[in-house]
Amino acid sequence: QVQLVESGGGLVQPGGSLRLSCAAASGITLNYYAVAWFRQAPGKDREGVSCSTSIDGTTYYADSVKGRFTISRDNAKNTVYLQMNSLKPEDAAVYYCAAEHSGSAWFSLDKDEYEYWGQGTQVTVSS
Repeated sequence: QVQLVESGGGLVQPGGSLRLSCAAASGITLNYYAVAWFRQAPGKDREGVSCSTSIDGTTYYADSVKGRFTISRDNAKNTVYLQMNSLKPEDAAVYYCAAEHSGSAWFSLDKDEYEYWGQGTQVTVSS
């Protein structure tokens, strides 16, 4: 059974930083999966934030986070990270990681394209 576990959420002031982690606890080797981060604020749809393709780790970002967020992988730890800098109140949400077995050219920020999901971690941005 595939299990993804997010961690690293918390409360941060506007302008601050957080690093989220998505670890594959069992069942898959993330290097062979596209991994994406999504977020969902209360009353809003789940939106794609960033994606890292399988094998070569090409990265993609939503316009709302481009230049502030960075997705990266540590294949030895079977973990994908989301470094979030210059956080804004509108970044507050539950953040989810998702994985989809795919070729290296495939990427998506569409939640319906991903099969495996973590349980989410809360990010609060407030002074």
